Amino acid sequence: MDKVIVLASGGLDSTTVIYSLIAQGIRVAPLFFDYGQHCVEKEWETLHKVLPPHSVDKPVRVDISDIFQFSTSRLIREPNLWEEQVSDSDMYIPYRTLMFFSAASAFAQTLRIQSVYSGFINSNHAKELDCSSAFFNELGEFSEDIGPVRFELPLREMNKAEVARMAETLSVPIGTTYSCQIYSDIPCGACPNCVERIAALEEAELI
Repeated sequence: MDKVIVLASGGLDSTTVIYSLIAQGIRVAPLFFDYGQHCVEKEWETLHKVLPPHSVDKPVRVDISDIFQFSTSRLIREPNLWEEQVSDSDMYIPYRTLMFFSAASAFAQTLRIQSVYSGFINSNHAKELDCSSAFFNELGEFSEDIGPVRFELPLREMNKAEVARMAETLSVPIGTTYSCQIYSDIPCGACPNCVERIAALEEAELI
């Protein structure tokens, strides 16, 4: 059975990629990054809950939190929505995605694994340059020039509602996945990720 690395967070998108790969007979090695996000333990716990019991390795957790130790991003510093107003720009983290792919490709090559998968989609609210359509479109070409590891983004052309429908078909535990950007315990329902998720589940007629 072929094995691939999947950037996994316990969110809907990456979990859907994992279930899709397993359905294709591909073994998954989940790679989780602790970049100092305030919800890191919630994400780590959720990842273990959503992983299927077969065709998947034990998740590997990599700590890169020191890089963002001075960040004022609200993904790092948990806000109090009762007292503070948070905008998309307040959650900006520079080069996070690029760092994920760079570290994952190095990790994959040490294990002689040739593919790194991610559940990233073209998000309308992402502010980072390395979350843009242009970045994702050039990522595959970039990886071909620097080594044997290939980056795969199977959901790149899909919207969140399409991902939700795909997840239902694959029996992904959608209700257990977690992707809130503001709170580290329960979804806030107001951050861009929560708003996008709720709208997608409504469009897909799953709620």
